[in-house]
Amino acid sequence: MNKDIFRFIVIAMLAGIAFGTIVHATLTPDSTSAVAANLKIVTDIFLRLIKMIIAPLVLTTLIVGIAHMGDSKTLGRVGLRTISWFIGASFFSLSLGLVLVNLLQPGEGFDLASPAVGPSATTAGAFTLAGFVTHLVPRSLFEAMADNEILQIVVFSVFAGIALGALGEKTVRVTELLEQSAFVILRMTGYVMLFAPLAVFAAIGGVIATHGIGVIVTYGAFVGGFYLSLVVLWIALAFAGRLVIGARIFPLVRAIREPVTLAFSTASSEAAYPKLLEKLERFGISNRIASFVLPLGYSFNLDGSMMYCAFATVFIAQVYGIELSVVQQVSMLLLLMITSKGMAGVPRASLVVIAATLSFLGLPEDGLLLILAVDHFLDMGRSATNVVGNSVATAAVAKWEGQLRDPEIEPPAIEQALEPRDVPAHTAATGGETA
Repeated sequence: MNKDIFRFIVIAMLAGIAFGTIVHATLTPDSTSAVAANLKIVTDIFLRLIKMIIAPLVLTTLIVGIAHMGDSKTLGRVGLRTISWFIGASFFSLSLGLVLVNLLQPGEGFDLASPAVGPSATTAGAFTLAGFVTHLVPRSLFEAMADNEILQIVVFSVFAGIALGALGEKTVRVTELLEQSAFVILRMTGYVMLFAPLAVFAAIGGVIATHGIGVIVTYGAFVGGFYLSLVVLWIALAFAGRLVIGARIFPLVRAIREPVTLAFSTASSEAAYPKLLEKLERFGISNRIASFVLPLGYSFNLDGSMMYCAFATVFIAQVYGIELSVVQQVSMLLLLMITSKGMAGVPRASLVVIAATLSFLGLPEDGLLLILAVDHFLDMGRSATNVVGNSVATAAVAKWEGQLRDPEIEPPAIEQALEPRDVPAHTAATGGETA
């Protein structure tokens, strides 16, 4: 079934490109906009189905994962290793983006005059350290879940998981209930993913119908340069994974191809989260590691988005013929190390961070409008890269903790929970245990 879904997603992508190209070439702009609006209904419904699952899935799996870790010493060690990987990956992604954008010079040739500096709506969402730190703590769990505030849910889950672990046998039934709830949500995810090919077709078809396939050609240097940078980043992530988990990096790449494709086609790494969690556990990563590292990674380890912020900011400077000094670029790197944390894994969240960076460097904020035309195509690549980066990070931490199993020798518990199997009639009738 998983191979069939992957195949259908790829077919849907190609069909969406063909459909969008035909619509853009044959219909009037008004009719094209109407078609795109109708297709967007399908995409919005699919993303809402995914978002319906995200908050309860993160809550249940993270609490259970922390509760199963037991003592705080283990939690502290896993947390330190996780954050260390995230910081290293963030610094490398940003540095690589800066180096490549300076080498490729994708902004050369635009030769735009710098607009007059004035107030811009893009500064409304500017980043402040105080606002970020305060925003970490939820005012209400229900508010955080309703708004899908992953960081706030993580904070609550850490406290709840530590409390359950400390109480031990007294709350074992609560832990079991949360674990069973996670399995139910994962099964729901399987049902939602059946609609993925339709959503992929609608997402790709709508964008191509509106902007046309030629939008990629117009910004060829920018789009091509960024995707070349992503390829280099993917190779670097695979190499880092190879150093830590050895030859199993290749099975890992095969295991995550479906969530990576889903993130690419929908331009949302959030859409791939439930399926990614399932795939990583099937790969052999223990639930306690996957359910702890992955939610944190979705807030602190967005490698593709961080590279894009650096790449796009310098691109805008190049377009307007503004030379950024080494000191300015290093300052930007340090700023992005902070502002990129907590960036939502949803489409176009990077634009707010870029707007804050433009203001910090004194660059024309109108430059943000330049990248809007192709931002969706670039968002597809960086969303897929976020999934790859978090997968490698989770596998690395699992290896360091001795929590990376060979699924052929020791199948994970998720296999029994998610795979359908025959249940004896007398067991069902008597309410006996069923995995």
